[in-house]
Amino acid sequence: MKKVLVIFLVFCMALGMLFAGGTSESADKVKLTFSSWRTEDVPVYEELISMFEAENPGISVTYRPYKTEEYQTVLAANFKGGSAADIIHLRAYGNFEQFAQPGYLLPLTKDNIPELEMYSKQSLAGSTSINDGKVYGVPYASQSLVIYYNTALYEELGLKAPKTWAEFMSNLEACKKAGVTPLANGSYTGWMVEVMSGIVGPNFFGGNEFYEELISGKTDFTDVRYQKALEAVASLTPYMPKGFTGLDYVEQQMLFINDMAAHFLGGIWEASYFASQNPDLKFDIFVAPPLKEGDKTLISTYMDGSFGINKASAHQEEAIKFVRFLAQEKAQQFLSDKLGVKTEHPDVVPSSSFLKKVSDPSLSTVPYIMLVGFRYEQPTGSSLVQTGLQALLSGEYDSKRVVNEIQEGVAQYYKPFQK
Repeated sequence: MKKVLVIFLVFCMALGMLFAGGTSESADKVKLTFSSWRTEDVPVYEELISMFEAENPGISVTYRPYKTEEYQTVLAANFKGGSAADIIHLRAYGNFEQFAQPGYLLPLTKDNIPELEMYSKQSLAGSTSINDGKVYGVPYASQSLVIYYNTALYEELGLKAPKTWAEFMSNLEACKKAGVTPLANGSYTGWMVEVMSGIVGPNFFGGNEFYEELISGKTDFTDVRYQKALEAVASLTPYMPKGFTGLDYVEQQMLFINDMAAHFLGGIWEASYFASQNPDLKFDIFVAPPLKEGDKTLISTYMDGSFGINKASAHQEEAIKFVRFLAQEKAQQFLSDKLGVKTEHPDVVPSSSFLKKVSDPSLSTVPYIMLVGFRYEQPTGSSLVQTGLQALLSGEYDSKRVVNEIQEGVAQYYKPFQK
């Protein structure tokens, strides 16, 4: 009996030491939290975090995603309440400015994040404050706006990817005559109408030259070039589905995914979703073709977000280490491959054929106007163009009224327009 008792006590002591050791090891780890709006990317980020933790056994990271539509509000409440995560997945331009200006974010420099040297000024613009000129995030991904087309329908109708705007309109007409809905797009979802303007507009307002004149105040939104760009969007309404004014984003996607429409004007982010929803769908992309063959092919682009650091983090050193990891080629290539996004690291090679197309050096990139330049104060350029285009496409407004209202709204706060 004594022998059994001794063995039992020895076993208990050993077990106690085992648990004590495990607890000590766990307690010694620095625990970081990482907030994001990317709820659909949980498995990808958890795998990426595992890669980081394998290289940094003294640090653990917990990915904490929130609903997309609630993220900005939750983030603002967390910062004010002192409960914000250590690493913050930031939206770009005006959407991150609300956290940079109050001092919630740690400024990133080439001293604490040497990898910033790898990124271009344009790619850092999405996380550079217009208030102090400091960078607050490592670029996450950039987005491009394109036209999707159903290759099976094109083959059936004997169509080819257009080289000019006139050829594109001719293709739409051919689809309509064949009884095929030419465009899946509708106007009920405001931000998608703005996306349409980002795809169509540059060929009509003239790209970067117009954008620079607009930003500097040399011209404004009443410029006839911009008015014509919005009219070009309106010229697509005869090719949209019946009842397009009540067609929301998901319904638009479903029309294209289910072979019920020949084209879809959207973002490069749609490609992986379309393929996952209908593996049998045969589709490809082209960039909105120029007015004349041989002219520059213009493509609207913007930064989708960045990885920043909570200035109040109790583990700032470890948070910097994680963000440095996210900035490096290995992590950026992983995100590109797994999420089908175009990252801004110069050494990352896109694996997707769609990403390769929008990365073609022959394309001329143009800032997605309202998001990049006019989404910092209220009323935002985006809200104005969305409302205006919805009214224009429904026939309620004419283009002159739309551009005048956009100009009046933005001029309330944009100093170069206040002359």
